[in-house]
Amino acid sequence: MQQELKQSYVKTFAKDDLELSTKDLSVLYGGKVQKLFDASLQFKKNTITALIGASGSGKSTFLRSLNRMNDRVATVNGEIWFHGLDVNKPNINVYELRKNIGMVFQRPNPFPKSIRENIVYALKADGQTNKNELDKIVEESLRAAALWDEVKDKLDKSALALSGGQQQRLCIARALAVKPEVLLLDEPASALDPVSTSKLEDTLKQLRSKYTMIMVTHNMQQASRISDYTAFFHLGHVIEYNSTADIFTNPKGKITEEYIQGSFG
Repeated sequence: MQQELKQSYVKTFAKDDLELSTKDLSVLYGGKVQKLFDASLQFKKNTITALIGASGSGKSTFLRSLNRMNDRVATVNGEIWFHGLDVNKPNINVYELRKNIGMVFQRPNPFPKSIRENIVYALKADGQTNKNELDKIVEESLRAAALWDEVKDKLDKSALALSGGQQQRLCIARALAVKPEVLLLDEPASALDPVSTSKLEDTLKQLRSKYTMIMVTHNMQQASRISDYTAFFHLGHVIEYNSTADIFTNPKGKITEEYIQGSFG
């Protein structure tokens, strides 16, 4: 067991290249069930990082900790560094944090409102009222999510009438509307058909130039297609973290190699 959990390699970056990092991050549910052990990872600006591993390996637990989504359900110990602040401290404004570190969930979850209202809802709640500015943000966000051309003539129609793939891209547009710097994605394509998945992947690749993205995926092909870096989680431990090319073609750890080859998972 100890050999299985031995860390084989974790890549680091120059300080100026960093967008986000964690140090010794651990997560316990109920105060005693530990799902994540001492995870220390660095995320480079304007890249896509894939988090891979079998179900229950800790990757989604780790992802949800980065913008404090685990606060009410778990105890999160360790450090999460963003713009020189440890955002895991108790005095952090979690609402402001989540505007900077947005999240897209596994299943599309548009609000039961119009497409337009889905985009501007959080902006209005934050006190923005200028219609021209809101309209501009609606178009910019939908264009960034590669959805504008498909919905520009039905912005006041229900978002629930969109296809699953369109709904997921709308959720990305909604997250982008508040101008985050980091986008967390928890298996964003798992509920989509192959065509919608391809469009979503194209969207994420286009967004890479402006955002730092961290994505949980069970799909090895997807990770290899669109991510720059990959972290492999196993039984709550980060086993290996490197460029995606190295993880998939020259893994340093035996357990990583076995997972990539499909021996378990």
